[in-house]
Amino acid sequence: MKPSSHPILEFDPAREAMIEPARVYKLLDVPEHCVICFFREVIEKVVKEKQAKIVATHRWEDGPHHLYETEYQGKRLGFIHPGVGAPMAAGILEDMIAHGCHKFIVCGGCGVLEKEIAVGHLIVVSGAVRDEGTSYHYLPPSREVTANPQGVAALETALKQKGLPYLTGKTWTTDAPYRETSAKVALRKNEGCLTVEMEAASLMAVAEFRKVILGQVLYGGDDLSGEEWSDRDWVERYDIRENLFWLAAEACLSL
Repeated sequence: MKPSSHPILEFDPAREAMIEPARVYKLLDVPEHCVICFFREVIEKVVKEKQAKIVATHRWEDGPHHLYETEYQGKRLGFIHPGVGAPMAAGILEDMIAHGCHKFIVCGGCGVLEKEIAVGHLIVVSGAVRDEGTSYHYLPPSREVTANPQGVAALETALKQKGLPYLTGKTWTTDAPYRETSAKVALRKNEGCLTVEMEAASLMAVAEFRKVILGQVLYGGDDLSGEEWSDRDWVERYDIRENLFWLAAEACLSL
């Protein structure tokens, strides 16, 4: 490889890395369908009420990440918390793929860049601006990554069947939530981003590289559309978060 003036642009298309997940982790008897859920309290509730069992565990420096299995709609369903931030979430996704999960729906929250998007309003991610680092190790440099159309379609179908209002649009994935300046917010709004979060671009890049299906749905959280940031108590919306998990489960099992 030839060095670049910017290391992040030194994409290597080699299919295998020094630490290759498929060589490190065993292929297990795990569900093909997996919900990646960012809501810790929802996962704990589902585990307790559905008596979900642990089918795989990965120990990162922040502690163990369990892949759980339960039965839903007569089918096997896996679910896991991926941690927070692109590198960890991408790593957990890699682990799950290596174990045998191949169809994913991700559910999480986001900041909104349009004031009209109320707390709890749902957004199906159609693509992401790659303002993070992890995706550049999976795909050649580009401004955006596009969501898998099967994942998008599964989510839109589930939402329509329930009669739930939603938007489909682009998100801004960033590694630095404390550097979401007003100028950058304006720039992202101008290029069509509805939301901002920290993982979507990387998760989509991993899925594309590994040739698995992945879709993502977000709910409107804090508001970055005005002159001042507004928290809007978005993390306290427990009913929204739990309902979104089960919506993601239905969409996932339809893949």
